[in-house]
Amino acid sequence: MAARPGGRGVLVSVASSVCFGLIYYLTPFLAPLSGEDVWAIRTIASVPCIALVLLAMRGAWQMAEIAQRIRRTPLLLLGILVCGALLGAQVWVFAWAPLNGHGMDVALGYFLLPLVLVVVGRVLYRDRMLWWQWVAAGVAAVGVAYEIIRNGGIGWGTLLVAFGYPVYFVLRRAIRIDHLGGMWWENLVAIPLALFVVGRTAADGSVLAQNPALWWSAPGIAIFASIALALYVLASRLLPISLFGLLSYLEPALLLVASLLLGERIAAGEWFTYGAIWAAVLVLILGGIATLRTSRR
Repeated sequence: MAARPGGRGVLVSVASSVCFGLIYYLTPFLAPLSGEDVWAIRTIASVPCIALVLLAMRGAWQMAEIAQRIRRTPLLLLGILVCGALLGAQVWVFAWAPLNGHGMDVALGYFLLPLVLVVVGRVLYRDRMLWWQWVAAGVAAVGVAYEIIRNGGIGWGTLLVAFGYPVYFVLRRAIRIDHLGGMWWENLVAIPLALFVVGRTAADGSVLAQNPALWWSAPGIAIFASIALALYVLASRLLPISLFGLLSYLEPALLLVASLLLGERIAAGEWFTYGAIWAAVLVLILGGIATLRTSRR
């Protein structure tokens, strides 16, 4: 008997989160590569990999449609460049954080991200917020306020993920490139800089001398990351958006586990902040499950 589409979607979504968690854990083994190097290798690998996924999903028209729009309105290329820079910053910090002992800061940003997106949806797009979404946002705000008072601010890695992604999502939606074809163009425009970074590192030779396995491990992890992205996009097509959103909380949980396995720890003064944000996430999950059950009835 064939599996239901929803069942396949859940498996694909979980596989995507597990892949990203593994990438986060494996990234420190790419040392002494820098975050810039990992970004460049991933960017170069993403262009052919995303193209193959689009061809397999019969979505090559997305790339062609944007090319036609650029010919009609060359200014669109500027918007794509900005989106590419925003996406590149996220790919960079995803590599930089575990390489430099800041994995938990970025994991916290991914926990906060859905809450920020809920508020952005309400403010910019007049999305309806249910009472439990208001509660979740309020609880998270208490945790953030406590961290600002305790520490004088929140880690920039947390802020980059929690607020950088919403800016990226809003901009690509505004210029109508919010699909995988748009992401292909965002990586394509960054290829010259990525090739420069990789060429500079390869010419230096010291990095490869310290870790010869980088010849295969760095491209391998980059391709693995492209597969994880393809699974993520496929899950978004197979699942209802509400269930897809709930399952997205698995990824930051795995990023946190990866950070702990890499030797990072939650400081005593940080437990209240983490507890408030985890409580807010729990409210969103429980509210989302209740909403799903109600809609099915």
